[in-house]
Amino acid sequence: MKSGTKKTPAEIQPLEVVKYGHPALRSKGVAIKIIDDAIVNLVEEMIVTMYEEEGCGLAAQQVGRSLQLAVVDVMPAMEDRPSYAWVDGREIELDSLMPLVMINPEVKPVGEGRSRDTEGCLSIPGIQDEVDRPARVRVICKDLSGSTLDFEAEGLLARAAQHEIDHLNGILFIDHLSPESLEEHLPQLRKLQAKALEF
Repeated sequence: MKSGTKKTPAEIQPLEVVKYGHPALRSKGVAIKIIDDAIVNLVEEMIVTMYEEEGCGLAAQQVGRSLQLAVVDVMPAMEDRPSYAWVDGREIELDSLMPLVMINPEVKPVGEGRSRDTEGCLSIPGIQDEVDRPARVRVICKDLSGSTLDFEAEGLLARAAQHEIDHLNGILFIDHLSPESLEEHLPQLRKLQAKALEF
């Protein structure tokens, strides 16, 4: 399909999520300069994939693309893991942001607060562990229309944004674990890596 051709809804299909050991997961994404039909198609496919896999976020690296692009939707988890967002100091309704498309995003901690909570990853199935991150962050990115989004977040949204933006820089949540915690997961990580090398 040509890069200038917009896919119809019927043509939007889930993508394969690459697993630990795939080189794309350790690659730093290239900044997106033009939001063309190819990027729009990819975003729509990533959103479909995220829902299909029942994840709350997905980075381009997880579908084998080294781009500064990620999608997030924390709404399905709101009851168990709430999220909050502010624009210009005013709290906003979360569903006004979702599904969130982050193009060329930057994330910065706000304040000194920290939060420790469980994380997993669609690219590292079977592994979950607690990760310590800034509790409140500011995210600046472009959306699919090319407009700038600038908001602050707490709760799962803050965590998901940091997790996905890590992906865009080749960083995985396991990189934040203590050596002792990582040691516990090595057997499963080795299995995933061995399977990845089979392809």
